[in-house]
Amino acid sequence: MSELRQRLGREPGGAQEPEEKLQESESENKLDGETASDSESKSEFGGSPPVPTSDDTPEVLNRALSNLSSRWKNWWVRGILTLAMITFFFIIIYLGPMVLMMIVMCVQIKCFHEIITIGYNVYHSYDLPWFRTLSWYFLLCVNYFFYGETVTDYFFTLVQREEPLRILSKYHRFISFALYLTGFCMFVLSLVKKHYRLQFYMFGWTHVTLLIVVTQSHLIIHNLFEGMIWFIVPISCVICNDIMAYMFGFFFGRTPLIKLSPKKTWEGFIGGFFATVLFGLLLSYVMSGYRCFTCPVEFNNDTNSFTVDCEPSELFQLQEYNIPLVLQSVVGWKTVRMYPFQIHSIALSTFASLIGPFGGFFASGFKRAFKIKDFANTIPGHGGIMDRFDCQYLMATFVNVYIASFIRGPNPSKLIQQFLTLRPDQQLHIFNTLKAHLVDKGMLGSLEDA
Repeated sequence: MSELRQRLGREPGGAQEPEEKLQESESENKLDGETASDSESKSEFGGSPPVPTSDDTPEVLNRALSNLSSRWKNWWVRGILTLAMITFFFIIIYLGPMVLMMIVMCVQIKCFHEIITIGYNVYHSYDLPWFRTLSWYFLLCVNYFFYGETVTDYFFTLVQREEPLRILSKYHRFISFALYLTGFCMFVLSLVKKHYRLQFYMFGWTHVTLLIVVTQSHLIIHNLFEGMIWFIVPISCVICNDIMAYMFGFFFGRTPLIKLSPKKTWEGFIGGFFATVLFGLLLSYVMSGYRCFTCPVEFNNDTNSFTVDCEPSELFQLQEYNIPLVLQSVVGWKTVRMYPFQIHSIALSTFASLIGPFGGFFASGFKRAFKIKDFANTIPGHGGIMDRFDCQYLMATFVNVYIASFIRGPNPSKLIQQFLTLRPDQQLHIFNTLKAHLVDKGMLGSLEDA
């Protein structure tokens, strides 16, 4: 019998040896999709990632919703706090572009803090010299570079009027590079033999975070200067898609959409798309009629304040469009009056509902990789600030590229501002060149006759 038991233990399908059992249990304990190298890295960098935090719902809501199931309790918590965030969004829009820029800056800093903190906790970087100091220093350097470029571009006259600002503007890129180089040298000097790999890993973590967060927030501010409508409509479309996809998925969701986000469904994805396109058309129609939303945000040198007053461009003037013959029999109209911006809003809302969610899927994959539920617990029922802005950053890049490709043209006011800062001989040369060009085209003669 003992020989039979030994023979069965060696045969395939028989009883496993203790070593084989140990290997099997180790493989079962690994994360889904985790490789051996991942396990080695995890042990080298300080153990397993953090576990999601406990329930952070306010006690008032917990008591009020105590009789509901967890599913409906979560629905109400998310709904109430979503309405609160939308109300806050309306308030900061009312306060004007300067407050909006400050809010964007605050959101950027909080998102950076959440991502850096994950790296700090996951890889137990407590003993790394200067890690947090250098991370925040690099954030300061990158913001100095981007916001310096923005100030020089949009506050050109003010910068030229003040001597210290003019010097800083002239050597802005050199100063920015010197600041970054200082941080780079500090990082090299902080290298410790036993932490080489982890230090370079966190150096890359910091720079990727800067690329994702700071660059995108800079583009959001550029979109804002093109007109508040280019800021409000894209952000509102993402918010609408997030809400409507959740609503459709909650009530009608049956078919899973993607493994990275098991709760996302095709019903929510498709319902959110149609609702967002319709919402974008209606919101664009309402906002296109107000100059405070459509005019570019400019700095008035006389009052030293922002102004949003201008003659609306053709983009925000009602025009008549012919309805395709196929649809005429359905709607009963031959023409429709709408703003050209509404056509662009279809592109914006389509991106917000079809491509924008992939920013959320990317964030979901990131969180699953580190076994965390949310980036933080700042907003009960919603997670951290980054959990709410994962799609917004992708949308900001699209809007900026869309404006540069299809909307923005030469800006005469900026050309004049730059012209006035040239030396007199340079101004005279440009004047004579422009005069000769207009004479050749026959325009200068007609203007003189007039």
